[in-house]
Amino acid sequence: MNWFVLSFISAIFSAAGAITEKKSLLNFDPLRFSFWSSFSTLVFTIPFFFFAVYPPNAATSLNFLFFKTILSAGAFYCIMISIKNLEISEALPLLALSPGFIAVFGVLLIGDHLSLRQWSGVLLMLSGTYVLELKKGNNHFFDPIKNLFKGGKYNYIIIALFLFTATSLIDRVLLKDYKLPPYTFMAYQQLFFVVIFGLALIIWRKRNKAAENGIDRNLIILLILVGVFTLIYRYTQIEAVKLAPVALVISVKRLSILFAIIAGGSIFKEDNLYRRIAAAILIIAGTALLA
Repeated sequence: MNWFVLSFISAIFSAAGAITEKKSLLNFDPLRFSFWSSFSTLVFTIPFFFFAVYPPNAATSLNFLFFKTILSAGAFYCIMISIKNLEISEALPLLALSPGFIAVFGVLLIGDHLSLRQWSGVLLMLSGTYVLELKKGNNHFFDPIKNLFKGGKYNYIIIALFLFTATSLIDRVLLKDYKLPPYTFMAYQQLFFVVIFGLALIIWRKRNKAAENGIDRNLIILLILVGVFTLIYRYTQIEAVKLAPVALVISVKRLSILFAIIAGGSIFKEDNLYRRIAAAILIIAGTALLA
């Protein structure tokens, strides 16, 4: 199958996953959801263990992967809190800034170099963020920037962006330097997610004696859908990367943000949707230039 078709399929199912997560989180605690959605995805990831290949340094690589997954779990949990508390058309464009963070910190920390075109992409992403935060009553040029840090509204997104930056740089080390095969990477990372969130949930239950809401039939269906959507978008992305450069695949995959904002914003009847769509387009365009 063509790499573009695979990337486009990945984008569609990634968007469907984000909308399903938002729907699930309306009446569910983010930590419990993080555990059960990870468990659901693990069930559908079991076939990946049969294709796992173990390099000579497998023990070291898997230990490093476990450490990296702790950071990824923190990022995922922060995202779930953000999706629960913010409108989906407000949270997702900001989460799309992660390539910009990774690029800038790659320059600062590991000696990466960005071209003029790539710096233009970073500028476009910043412009999209500015448009996203434009509000009636802004009297000064820097008001939208101040809105990002005002009242702690986006604290979890900012934490997630920093964690994503760290984990993406570690991913490069694991896949390139440690030569950990992608199927092995995906299988064990998902297993580690379940272990980490399971331990966190046990600790949370011991500290929080309050009664928990049960998992009803509708929520079980949503969790299964999250698992299926997650498996499909990850698998199609891997298959696309086999056929085309990663930068091209990710550029198409980023369309998932736009799809999720348009569909999710309409489903949940969110405000300022057109402005947020415009902001998302700017950020995605910046991501494409950066790639």
